[in-house]
Amino acid sequence: MENHDVEAVETVLADLSDGLNLRAPAIGIVLAAGHGKRIKSETSKMLHEIWGVPTVQRVSKAVCQGLRTDNLIIVTGVKAVDVAKAVGRRRHTVFAYQAEQRGTGHAVQAAMRHLGRKRFTGSVLVSPGDVGLLNATAVRSLCKTFQKQRADMGVLTGRYDGDPESNYFGRIVRAPDDSPERGKILGIVEFKDIVKMKPRATWTFRYNGREYAYGRRELLETREFNTGVFIYRAAPLLKYLYQIGTDNVQGEVYLTDLITIFVNSGLSVVAHVAKDNAVSLGFNNKTVLKQMERIARQRVYERLSDIITIRDEDNFFIADEVVEDLIRKDRKGRPLDIVVDVGARIHKGAKLNYGVVIGRDATIDGNVHFGRNVEVGNSAMLTCYSHQKIAIGDNCAIMHGDMVKGNVTIGDNVRIESNVIVTGSDEYPVVIDHNVTVKGTTYIFGCQIEPDVSILHSVLIRKLIHRIERPDGVIQPIRFYLPLAEGIDSIVPLDTQSGLEDDADTSAVRPRPKPGRERSGSGSARGSRRS
Repeated sequence: MENHDVEAVETVLADLSDGLNLRAPAIGIVLAAGHGKRIKSETSKMLHEIWGVPTVQRVSKAVCQGLRTDNLIIVTGVKAVDVAKAVGRRRHTVFAYQAEQRGTGHAVQAAMRHLGRKRFTGSVLVSPGDVGLLNATAVRSLCKTFQKQRADMGVLTGRYDGDPESNYFGRIVRAPDDSPERGKILGIVEFKDIVKMKPRATWTFRYNGREYAYGRRELLETREFNTGVFIYRAAPLLKYLYQIGTDNVQGEVYLTDLITIFVNSGLSVVAHVAKDNAVSLGFNNKTVLKQMERIARQRVYERLSDIITIRDEDNFFIADEVVEDLIRKDRKGRPLDIVVDVGARIHKGAKLNYGVVIGRDATIDGNVHFGRNVEVGNSAMLTCYSHQKIAIGDNCAIMHGDMVKGNVTIGDNVRIESNVIVTGSDEYPVVIDHNVTVKGTTYIFGCQIEPDVSILHSVLIRKLIHRIERPDGVIQPIRFYLPLAEGIDSIVPLDTQSGLEDDADTSAVRPRPKPGRERSGSGSARGSRRS
């Protein structure tokens, strides 16, 4: 659906929205309308993933957890429907639509319209949707400072230690230390506006009847920067939000201009400096996105490095939910003895257990629940849909290159050797009992296999495999079982001499005539075997 069809887009957004709880103490607003031209992708900027989760979902979670509320307005724009559907219908979450992107202030105006005429007396926190490393701790710290100082507005800031020319964030401007307003926040000047200043030009602020002027170099070298995360008391926000002008290089409605408006109106503005500058990172290109991914990976490694063995700190993936589950297990005090080899990918839904070893480049994706002392070989793949489950017993081995997919239950002491495919559907799950061995190039679909059986080089589709004990005490093995072949009449020898004729005059290639009637109906079991 194209965004120019405003009515259709707004209908979808309304269907996905839930009512806000205006009796709650806070509402969060996530600005997710940007197109991100420099990211050079057909995918919405807000749907690019950081550590396996779209950035808009990461920011939304951080805001809600930090505010301790479900109240959320997500402002969408480019690819609005895609963004809204990715987030999905959530309790007390509303999707606003900014059909034309005219700046952050304009986006907040689009959000606040969803309050209608209803009176909301709590606080409103605003965050960009691309700050995918924002966490609940940073949000909570800003809220604490805001509430403790009984401010009208709060801003989360960071400190930049690198080359000022490389600092593309807006600068936090404070009153000089030798002034009566020492350290008070006067306003924010965007980097783009600073670099457009003439060498001798000044940027002037007023506070309590006094003027403070700052030159281009002074602003450029200011180390404190704006992260784009703000919190307001709702009443003054609603009062002054529509007074923001467009006198800037971009000609847009900057939300940052509210600081100057609040200060000139005698309202209190405070700042909280984030302990971790990474929470301020937003991406406009793939380079910064990769940088954020590296930071996210390093954070996970630091949390798990003393709990499990990760062979390569620069090449692994363990989803957030799995990380939290491992940390809970570690608190029980028993060594986990879990090993994650180079390039392994462990996604949401996986439940690791004591003594599990995940091999090099293996993939675990979906509700894959492990017993104890399970080995997953290199390049193995265990995957299922969200409504399915793979359950693996204790002391099992799923070896190199194996694929286990769908609804599958594997008992204890099962050994599935290299290059085996096991698939269970919703209607036909696979159940493999204890002490089973599967070898060779084997495919199993929708089967039930009794204990102690060994299977070699077979194709088994919707079969019940019994445990049969021979008189000598050996369990009957299953070897070289193949079902009857189908479609043999569609298969003919490839003979390029007789099958193609070159026409010297026209250079046309004539196809081989279709097989005659004598070929049709030939025995469908020809060439097949069964044992």
